[in-house]
Amino acid sequence: MSGASIETTLELWASSLREVKRRMRPLFTQARVARSAEHFLDGLLGEERRKTGWMRAEAAGDPGPWRQQAILGRGQWDADALRDIVRDYALETLADNDAVLVVDETGFLKQGKASCGVSRQYTGSAGKITNCQIGVFACYVAKRGHAFIDRELYLPKSWTDDKARLAKAHVPPEMIEDAHGGFATKPALALAMIKRAIAAKVPFAFVAADTVYGVGDIEMALRRAGKGYVLGVKSTEPFHSWGKPQLISGTAKEIADRLPASAWMRLSAGAGTKGERLHDWAYVELADLDGDQYGEALKGQTWTRGLLIRRKIADGDLAFFTTWAPQGTSIGMLAEVEGHRWAIEDSFETAKNELGLDHNETRSWHGWRRHVTLVMLAFAMMASIRVHANAAAPPPKRMRRQTKTTRRRNRESL
Repeated sequence: MSGASIETTLELWASSLREVKRRMRPLFTQARVARSAEHFLDGLLGEERRKTGWMRAEAAGDPGPWRQQAILGRGQWDADALRDIVRDYALETLADNDAVLVVDETGFLKQGKASCGVSRQYTGSAGKITNCQIGVFACYVAKRGHAFIDRELYLPKSWTDDKARLAKAHVPPEMIEDAHGGFATKPALALAMIKRAIAAKVPFAFVAADTVYGVGDIEMALRRAGKGYVLGVKSTEPFHSWGKPQLISGTAKEIADRLPASAWMRLSAGAGTKGERLHDWAYVELADLDGDQYGEALKGQTWTRGLLIRRKIADGDLAFFTTWAPQGTSIGMLAEVEGHRWAIEDSFETAKNELGLDHNETRSWHGWRRHVTLVMLAFAMMASIRVHANAAAPPPKRMRRQTKTTRRRNRESL
């Protein structure tokens, strides 16, 4: 995790765990329920590979899983209040005005039809259509680290059209429809999370997401808020320029095909596990717009709408992104913003493999939200520990030798 000593890291673990437990304790009206929630968190952070009710109960010393199950089911507490605690806790360590809010989804493979939101649907987690739940998440990605700060369970139409099924899973009526009274799509869920982040004054500069979230209300909400974006779009999405010396018009794919070789440059989208993630990139500026069109607070600002294109070096495969950024933002910056999306993929993998994100055994709407939010708290705690452990690590030996040399020279100069 870090270069800090084992003793320092263990102290950080102990103090951080005490702190997150202290923060979530007021959510529970009874001390015994609060203790069960603390044991639940201990179980998520424990060594057991499967974070089932029985495994967590065994780790807590309970005779059976019912206390752990009650935290997700029968207990009375607000998972959204815990979500806000997670967000605020993560920001205390990670907050950065240049951060990127990444929105993406992940699948939770399931058997049967009773679990809330389960349906045969496509999930990238399995790479196919299968029986699963889909969760939409917002991940805060900054220089010091990343953590989940929001989540929603997606309900397909096979659920929203079945009132009896919704009632059995205890789904609140307000969660079924979007702001316009229609079916709550994945972009609608993402937009609600983005608006919550903006309302909570979460510091970030850009939003990054894939093609599911690329065109629509999200764009306009971010423009009005003075936030940039790099959002995936399909190759068939039309683009047109105005107010530029060269007229550009056509689908994203058509525009890419017409670009000269000189328009492409090889850039890194950030460091991955195997080194820099290099691709060929092209960027087309479409229009410069006055910010005051979208809000009084943006008066005097100029923003550029553009099309960012990524080409794989190995096979030439293309990906397209609609962009909105302050005038003068470089292609390198936009490529870096898009590259922040790897962080949420890494977060999903870590949260599933180490913290049991997909080990939820409940069938209700609130059970899913409670389990997932507790995992988010555990993940945020780990992110905070990593930052503080790295800060506590001693400098490299070479740096220490240089420091001693500097001190000696300073003494000699006196």
